[in-house]
Amino acid sequence: MKRFKIYIFVFSVLLVLSACTAEHHNSLTISPQSLKDKIAGGWAGKMIGVTYGAPTEFRALGETYGDSIKWTPKDIRGSMWQDDIYVQLTFMMTMDKYGMDAPAKKFQEMFAKSGYMLWHANVQARKNYYDSISPPASGNPEFNPHADDIDFQIEADYLGFMCPGMPVTAAKMADKIGHIMNYGDGVYGGIFLSSMNTQAFFENDISTLIDNALKAIPAESDYAKIIADVIKLHKHYPNDWKAAWKELQSKWDYDHFCTAGEKFNIDAKMNGAFVVMGLLYGDGDVMKTLEITTRCGQDSDCNPSNAMAVLGVIKGFDQLPEDMKKGIAYMGDSLFINTNYSFNKAVENTYSYAVKLISENGGKIGKDEITVARQLPVAPALEVSFPDVVLDKKISVFDKGLWTLTGNWTTYQRIGWPGEKLIDQAQYADKAGDAAEISFTGTGISIVGNWVKDGGKADVYLDGNLVRTIDTYFFYNNQEHENVTLWHVTGLVNKDHKVKLVLKGEGNPGATGTRLYITKALVYKTAPKKSASFKFSFDK
Repeated sequence: MKRFKIYIFVFSVLLVLSACTAEHHNSLTISPQSLKDKIAGGWAGKMIGVTYGAPTEFRALGETYGDSIKWTPKDIRGSMWQDDIYVQLTFMMTMDKYGMDAPAKKFQEMFAKSGYMLWHANVQARKNYYDSISPPASGNPEFNPHADDIDFQIEADYLGFMCPGMPVTAAKMADKIGHIMNYGDGVYGGIFLSSMNTQAFFENDISTLIDNALKAIPAESDYAKIIADVIKLHKHYPNDWKAAWKELQSKWDYDHFCTAGEKFNIDAKMNGAFVVMGLLYGDGDVMKTLEITTRCGQDSDCNPSNAMAVLGVIKGFDQLPEDMKKGIAYMGDSLFINTNYSFNKAVENTYSYAVKLISENGGKIGKDEITVARQLPVAPALEVSFPDVVLDKKISVFDKGLWTLTGNWTTYQRIGWPGEKLIDQAQYADKAGDAAEISFTGTGISIVGNWVKDGGKADVYLDGNLVRTIDTYFFYNNQEHENVTLWHVTGLVNKDHKVKLVLKGEGNPGATGTRLYITKALVYKTAPKKSASFKFSFDK
């Protein structure tokens, strides 16, 4: 009997030891001071990176940036006017006002009604708000031709900052907010980068961060595949980022839906690959990471901003270069445009949200130590915005015989870039019944034109059937948009189709006219993309 009691005692001790070991394995600890310092490092990294790359933004299209990069810490003040910062601060303002669990429509509303300018997926989400298209439809490819664009990717860092060691919690928030303006790879970019930030509080090895963050997105997504390619290229060319860049460019720089046929590429996954390339080849060095990420080109202010956010969390504010810390401190209480946030307030409120989220997700908050219940990333279901959609041809509205314009259509002319002559930019009409018709063969089409303050409404017919009414009025913060997608469709049967736009002679209550401006049509076909069969030079 005594022997049996001894066995029970030993077994109980082993259970306790096992539980303690398991608890330690499944928890992470950090001091309050270190947590706040790393949050400050992340925000500072965003501000440093976006201003470092700002003068180069879209100066290198399909090539690396070779000119000198001039930057001083005083330039950090320019971050006050950057969408990389002010959009996610607006999302934090939404949480301040409506709570962390506010519905997605509240986030869309505050973002849409903010006073700053927006572009691409963001401005489409704003337009969708005023057209009564709410999330997740506002980011869906049916209503947002920019679904795969970079927008959410550059705005999701704060979710990682406030979810240390908790990629599942960050991903849940990212899924809601990301679908305001994006879908598929566009959302995965935000999940991937915020996941890296969640882990950077406790993990210093950049390769490990990237590998773990890949687990937060579907492995079969193009986003995951391009990041895997960067890892592969880095291993093959460990000391030659330009050789790796060249092979990556050859494989992945195909037509992107919203910028089809252009060198300009605002695709989330391509730019996300440049972020990862900068982090891997930068090897933890601040200036090297900034320079390589920027020189990869395309959206070369957003990309170093994302890369430096991760590096800033890893290092913490205290370990950033002294001149950069002074540059941040100089404008620490200055407000970012159209927000009530400064750098210092962002750090304080992010820390408060982090403490709350840690507590709500099984962690413990102590005076000298914070314990985080560690989470392992879980990938969401696969979403694909425009599967195998490839540009086939562009048809200008001035191509005679390819468009049928009925009614009173007029050529709209404007001055081109400084020094250019007057150009024919669009054709417009404004009377009820005026119509524009185009026939095409393919599986999709985009009708491109202008969103303007005198824009009106039109009914869209596809193969004789009314699809929907579009409203081309847009005038927000004195911002209008030329050459945007007015309406699009994909996934059609590959045969002859006909699209007809019929003006209603009506306008939005705020519009100054009823005009419909058309510039061109983009016709798409369905075909495997180059990346599907491409092999690197060293592949056998």
